[in-house]
Amino acid sequence: METMIEVRDVSMRFRMANDRISSIKEYAIARLRGKLKYNEFEALKHVSFDVKRGEVMGLIGHNGAGKSTLLKVISGILKPTEGSVIVRGNVAPMLELGSGFDFDMTGRENIFLNGAILGYSEEFLKSKYNEIVAFSEIGPFIDMPLRNYSSGMVARLAFSVATVVVPEVLIVDEVLAVGDAEFQEKSRKRMMELMSGGTTVLFVSHNMEQIRQMCNRVVWLEKGHIRMIGGLQETCDAYENS
Repeated sequence: METMIEVRDVSMRFRMANDRISSIKEYAIARLRGKLKYNEFEALKHVSFDVKRGEVMGLIGHNGAGKSTLLKVISGILKPTEGSVIVRGNVAPMLELGSGFDFDMTGRENIFLNGAILGYSEEFLKSKYNEIVAFSEIGPFIDMPLRNYSSGMVARLAFSVATVVVPEVLIVDEVLAVGDAEFQEKSRKRMMELMSGGTTVLFVSHNMEQIRQMCNRVVWLEKGHIRMIGGLQETCDAYENS
């Protein structure tokens, strides 16, 4: 079976200023004088795994384990400090709430903006516009600026745009945790449709019930490294009993 995502020995380090600096001026002066002190934080430590075509890989771990950082590396948003990532096929990343949106633009305008970022043509988006609006359930607010939307409305719009076609690779960070129970179930069903159509999914959630329902295999991240990778039941059981 074809490998769609290859993560090879990926490490990600960030430098953080150790001093409390309250303004850009203070930062500039400290830097010019060579007095800035840094701490190095290693968010990911030699992470390696593969995801096969049509597989749904769950990514679990406590807050701060490195899950969101790993998704950003795989999506190409961050470049790893060490190691490499190969992703085959068209990718629809659904990461931070509102990424790829302009909150001063209307919902209608953002459909075309976000769709263009995902690689959809204007003609295609026009043909799918009514479907996107209907699924997102924000019709009465579609011509209002996004700054007036609730977080749940933004998430619904983002999900609707990203899943209007069947991507080859879907990368999802806690999207199904946003919105009311009815929309969460609606989103779950759309995800199941994508998966049954052969989409490869990398799925982050703190909801272990969702992980157990939707995933084939699971990667357990702990403090930036892989604690365990394997079958759904054994990995979830080990995580919940830790």
